[in-house]
Amino acid sequence: MANHSESVFSQIAKAPEDPILGVTVAFNKDSDTSKLNLGVGAYRTEEGKPLVLNVVKQAEQKLVNNPSRIKEYLPIVGLADFNKGSAKLIFGADSPAIQENRVTTVQCLSGTGSLRVGGEFLARHYHEKTIYIPNPTWGNHPKIFTFAGLSVKTYRYYDPTTRGLDFKGLIEDLGNAPSGAIVLLHACAHNPTGVDPTIQQWEEIRQLIRSKALLPFFDSAYQGFASGSLDADAKPVRLFVADGGECFTAQSFAKNMGLYAERVGALSIVCKTSDVASRVESQLKLVIRPMYSSPPLHGASIVSTILNDSDLYNEWTLELKAMADRIISMRTQLLEALKAKGTPGDWTHIIKQIGMFTFTGLNAEQVAFMTKQYHIYMTSDGRISMAGLSSKTIPHLADAMHAAVTTMA
Repeated sequence: MANHSESVFSQIAKAPEDPILGVTVAFNKDSDTSKLNLGVGAYRTEEGKPLVLNVVKQAEQKLVNNPSRIKEYLPIVGLADFNKGSAKLIFGADSPAIQENRVTTVQCLSGTGSLRVGGEFLARHYHEKTIYIPNPTWGNHPKIFTFAGLSVKTYRYYDPTTRGLDFKGLIEDLGNAPSGAIVLLHACAHNPTGVDPTIQQWEEIRQLIRSKALLPFFDSAYQGFASGSLDADAKPVRLFVADGGECFTAQSFAKNMGLYAERVGALSIVCKTSDVASRVESQLKLVIRPMYSSPPLHGASIVSTILNDSDLYNEWTLELKAMADRIISMRTQLLEALKAKGTPGDWTHIIKQIGMFTFTGLNAEQVAFMTKQYHIYMTSDGRISMAGLSSKTIPHLADAMHAAVTTMA
């Protein structure tokens, strides 16, 4: 006789918290008034509040006021105007690949969904099943590609001694990768390090990748959010598209439009011919259909409205630059605060790194000390979200960093 008093799932172990999202769980349990959450990559205002862009509010109002708007299912590939606008944004409106119909774009569930759909497509249809990802990288990357059915290996990226790019190691590792291997590249504002190659280094990476017939897969989560310029942040991707070769790009609108919870993203695949692009799209549909059938409408409609209205688009670029500039200003203020305290070590990497995150160089023990003594929450690798800082909280962070470095050296 079966024992009905016990659950059929009683053997399941409790899973650990996600290392990034778990930071917020711990933060929420802390009752100290000075607590500071620098773990999750979400933009905050100078007052420490979440921001809904004015341009997003305007776009939503336009959608609400449209009496002909319906809630029917979207096609499997998503909203056509959103897909066209997304491809133009990353590749450039004058991109030959777009003009020659060599790009297929499908709307996906933010950056994560775009990477997963791309990964599953490659696992099914590409001859090489290994993807090389930078070390370190976003914590979700290895899981996404492993569950998609690819074998994950790493290439050197970050040099902890210089707190900058290990360009020599990167070139060496990609040079040793088997011909045809997939290479994941952060389009800009590398997460978690904030360290990006220069354009000259990107050109060397491109030449190596093309000479070895490696397949580039860009993750573009921060276009416009790194430098404040949409075009400047897209330059690395456009270098690869300009040479006529094939590449994958996953885009997210979570950060640059503040649409985190709307889950708006796109996967674009640049192919050699329009015929190949059409066949690739037909197979992408077969990946998506049993996964989530078709994507949600609302977030994509917001993005499409902004991208296809010149006034809203121009206003968006201004709001985006203001967010990027505030983060850059936080970098300068934090460096100045540490200098003023005479904190041991060279902290200039704080202003050399770019984007939402700074890889501080603090170790796990120092991070734990700052959480316990100063109620400052961050991931154990020492990554902090610059977007979570303000002029009011920088002194508190500088005090904590100074104490951690001097007492936990």
